Amino acid sequence: MTRSKLRKIRRQQSSAARALLRGVPLAGALLASAGVQAQQAEETPSGGLEEVVVTALKTQQNLQDVPLSIQAIGTERLEELGVKDFADYVKFLPSVSVQSAGPGFGRVFMRGAASGDNGNHSGSQPGVGQYLDEQPITTIQGALDIHMYDIARVESLAGPQGTLYGANSQAGTIRIITNKPDPKGFEAGFGLEGNAVAHGDQGYLAEGFVNVPLGDRAAIRMVGWARHDAGYIDNLPAVRTFPGSGISMPSLAEDNYNDVDTYGARVALKVDLNDNWSITPTIMGQQQKSNGVFAQESGLRELAVEHWHPENSDDRWTQAALTVEGKIANLDMTFASSYLKREVDVNSDYSDYSFFYDTLFDYGHYFTDDDGNLINPSQFIQGKDGYTKWSQELRFTTPLEYPVHAVFGLFAQRQTHDIQQDYRITGLATASSVTGWPEAFWLTKQYRVDRDSAAFGEVTWDATEKLSFTGGVRFFRYENSLEGFFGFGATNPYESSTGEGSCFETAAFEDAPCTNLDKTVKDNDSTYKINATYKVTDDVMFYVTRSEGFRPGGVNRRGTFPPYKPDFLTNYEIGWKTSFNNDRLRFNGAIYHGDWDNFQFSFLGGNGLTNVTNAPGGATLDGIEMDIQAAITDSFSLYGGIAYVKAELADDFCLDATAAPGECDAADFAPEGTRLPITAKLKGSLTGRYEFPIAGLEAHVQGSLQYNGDSRPALLPSEGDLLGDQPSYTIADFAFGVEKEKWELELFVKNAFDERANLYRYTECSTGTCANPDTGIVYSIVNRPRTIGLKFNQKF
Repeated sequence: MTRSKLRKIRRQQSSAARALLRGVPLAGALLASAGVQAQQAEETPSGGLEEVVVTALKTQQNLQDVPLSIQAIGTERLEELGVKDFADYVKFLPSVSVQSAGPGFGRVFMRGAASGDNGNHSGSQPGVGQYLDEQPITTIQGALDIHMYDIARVESLAGPQGTLYGANSQAGTIRIITNKPDPKGFEAGFGLEGNAVAHGDQGYLAEGFVNVPLGDRAAIRMVGWARHDAGYIDNLPAVRTFPGSGISMPSLAEDNYNDVDTYGARVALKVDLNDNWSITPTIMGQQQKSNGVFAQESGLRELAVEHWHPENSDDRWTQAALTVEGKIANLDMTFASSYLKREVDVNSDYSDYSFFYDTLFDYGHYFTDDDGNLINPSQFIQGKDGYTKWSQELRFTTPLEYPVHAVFGLFAQRQTHDIQQDYRITGLATASSVTGWPEAFWLTKQYRVDRDSAAFGEVTWDATEKLSFTGGVRFFRYENSLEGFFGFGATNPYESSTGEGSCFETAAFEDAPCTNLDKTVKDNDSTYKINATYKVTDDVMFYVTRSEGFRPGGVNRRGTFPPYKPDFLTNYEIGWKTSFNNDRLRFNGAIYHGDWDNFQFSFLGGNGLTNVTNAPGGATLDGIEMDIQAAITDSFSLYGGIAYVKAELADDFCLDATAAPGECDAADFAPEGTRLPITAKLKGSLTGRYEFPIAGLEAHVQGSLQYNGDSRPALLPSEGDLLGDQPSYTIADFAFGVEKEKWELELFVKNAFDERANLYRYTECSTGTCANPDTGIVYSIVNRPRTIGLKFNQKF
């Protein structure tokens, strides 16, 4: 029973008592009934805090019984916090950091395991796995930005999860668990919201769900949403003149041009074949159209840029999934299969690259039309990304009540990325263009395939009622390939050795002119986990864990660079789970040390090509994370979390692996102890909620604070100094609402003090060129300004 229901029962009891004093005949019966319910609520183990059941270890357990550093935000808190997307809930996960270029392109990091790589399509895989129910949804350049409605919970598993979750869960895993169809009864609801963004436009949201039983053993659940997020970045009127040619171009001036429209739906069917077997097919799809950029430009006023070409993104994806659950003898079996198809069309301004290379290196005089006349050398990118992900897992679990119990299974995954990036210059001469691609100064047309398979298992021995030991292992194999074409045309005057001039296969690759890339890497290895858990009492538990996580290796496009190797993170952790005062207070935490060996580091080389190398000295990650939940009274509750991490290089690092000791170029050198980028040393949040009756309604006020310390944008000090630090910030959210029975009305203010947070700093080309101290431009992705809104929810 949740604390809200408990408070309502107690208020019923108080009202009944007052009625009895006035002599109302029915009051005695009401009082007796309410008293019994209140007594039952008092005896409920939750003691006023919402009980959260998680499946982090691939079996259902109470959060407080899981020997793992895990934060879980359940249904009730997700609704109270107004969580609608990834950016909303990540604020309340202290161990998680994000580097985002906009909706759908967020890259997630945990416990400081971040090297500052640029998320290039041909680079490293992500180091944090993300799941929707049983299915992985991590794609190479960012996980799906799922609209958060009708969600059962979000689970954040900090630290390596290599044995149960495998590749991409090197530093942690985030899982989104949806509400499932329920044959017990009809249920429906909807929500409406209108909001206004400071310095911007207005937005809206409409969402709804319906759960329909289909007899006693089946049900269908349908969910839909339509959302408009208002823009708040202005593209200012300006003129840019290229010094090489003297040609000028105007900006595409528009106010509030970074708006986003999101539409989607989810349909799930659950059929209980009998008492032991059920099947749940699900299909979910979403389209997200965004305009503009989500950054502000250095040298201008806040929330403004000067950009010159159309910028937009159309992100469409569909996932079909099937989960089969049943029993074979005393084994619980789960089979989960899914297929994800994602297509993204992107138009990006790339004028800074052209302008600064022209300014610094006289780049502009290379570009003429077919008649030899100088043209505007400004570039823009037309990109198309096609992703697929196919995954299957067969898993068995023995009963938890057995003194020796286990989970074990098989996993296979194949993900592809069809990459197309056309770097265009309007009017470019045919002779300077890539063959068959008019006005294409540079073309990337590649096909990437990442495959991995594994056998895994964890076995737990309950040595006594208080002490248990767990051992886990994952044997894995991966094979990753990259083929296709990248580079300039055959007679490009700028450089002809990269592109058609380097093709070894003259036959066309898809619709690219030829093939100059065909590489594959493969390997196999294993990761391990050991754990000891001791329950001092039913409410106090300590655990010690050593766990491992990994990322597969891959290929470098440039022929002079060898393949990069897999990297491993070994974690040593001491944690605790405690509850007090009849579970009205929970205090959980963990202290950890991590060794990140040979971590993969991406950097821009010649022609702006991303290269990946392994840092031989690795890095160390030391930290502590804690969260607290407290039902202070029946009406007032507090939730908070905090994480401190010290992530730094374990040895000197030189970008040039062939440089002799002491001879590394200063711009390519980072000394031992250099702080790893992106992650703040300190991050925390605190939420307080007070509920009270008013005029016959249930009312609430709520306030949240989120603090994020300062961070560095890049690993190499030379780059970080040019980009500038990302300062600390504190965000405050407030809400006031009233409800009665099954409807609720709430007024909310997010980012109440209009704090401008620098979430990610970057340039459009190499830092030394585009962040030149005298002429360069640095962009800062910023958070949404103060947003005031009103929302209404109704359930049936």
